[in-house]
Amino acid sequence: MKVLIIGAGAAGNVVAQKCAMNRDVFSHIHLASRTLSKCEAVQKACKTPIDISKLDADKVAETTALLKKVQPDLVINMALPYQDLAIMDACLLAGVNYMDTANFEPRDVAKFEYHWQWAYQDRFKNAGLTAVLGCGFDPGVTNVFCAYAQKNLFDEIHYLDIIDCNAGDHGQAFATNFNPEINLREVTQDGRYWENGKWIEFKGLTISDMIDYPQVGPRKSYVIYHEELESLVLNLKGLKRARFWMTFGDEYIKHLDVLKNVGMTRIDVVEHQGMKIIPMEFLKTLLPEPSSLAEGYTGKTSIGCIMEGIKDGKAKRVLIYNVCDHAQTNAEVGAQAVSYTTGVPPVVGAIMLAKKHWGGAGVFNVEQLNPDPFMEELGKQGLPWHIKELPLESLRDVAA
Repeated sequence: MKVLIIGAGAAGNVVAQKCAMNRDVFSHIHLASRTLSKCEAVQKACKTPIDISKLDADKVAETTALLKKVQPDLVINMALPYQDLAIMDACLLAGVNYMDTANFEPRDVAKFEYHWQWAYQDRFKNAGLTAVLGCGFDPGVTNVFCAYAQKNLFDEIHYLDIIDCNAGDHGQAFATNFNPEINLREVTQDGRYWENGKWIEFKGLTISDMIDYPQVGPRKSYVIYHEELESLVLNLKGLKRARFWMTFGDEYIKHLDVLKNVGMTRIDVVEHQGMKIIPMEFLKTLLPEPSSLAEGYTGKTSIGCIMEGIKDGKAKRVLIYNVCDHAQTNAEVGAQAVSYTTGVPPVVGAIMLAKKHWGGAGVFNVEQLNPDPFMEELGKQGLPWHIKELPLESLRDVAA
């Protein structure tokens, strides 16, 4: 398979390096980014040769020209979510399959939804091309965990709680583990979860509980809205409620509250000394680059899906999860675990397409594709997973 990776940030670096470790699958690897120096750094880190280019992925014509020159079988989009539609347009013009890890959101509205990309269904289907959406960890692996459970462990899944804990310590007073702008837009939104066929909305970071994470222990966790819920509620049979939980430390919450209160998380244009700036973009320039956090990062991430439902007429509750160590991922590819858990899954997804385990014409969320070969390959690529039977008491009764 010939692959073009767009985006040379912390997670894009992981994608390129892991592809370069799988030369039996990836015959040609090309990395493109707006910042050529980032591509050069990744190129040096790769164990086998890759090609690089400078690219402004906002420009459809420029991306289309590069695709026609490189002629990849697949584009792995590791750029910003704002650029998803432009890259999908270029893939259609050049006749190339598409994959990403995060769904589209407009620059001027902190609202990420799949409907913009789902609208491409007929165009990709008519072109005979495959577009795989949200093939990171969450979304991505969490969707595959659900699909695997639905296929192999349950007849119906009634309750889903996706749990995401980063118990690592990077030593910074305040930093985000992936693109600050995208991260802060995500966590400053109002929350919502799905229950009994409708979305329940609430003020952000107001529903919390202690969750016991494998190899980490109990951590205070908050219900937030996360994009995989939008597709999972359509594709899981018998679902009564679906929520997403994420840990935030007290210091993180304190900093976030202050930044929100003084307007630094605003995404609209403001005047400053005769110049127009967007506060969130200015804040991004002040915060550490996520790729700079890897050295000295200690601790682990622990992410999984708690699912409760029915199998052969009996109630059942399981946790499928992965634990990833920051120091180990830094030793392997010079990246912290959040970047690693985001970057490895699209490589696995690309392997699924290359080996014809996944395919078909149209736009797909990953839970619509065969989970079994993906799960088998995931551990081989560095993200081993585990299944744990749980007692039937659950998070079901946490008050909204």
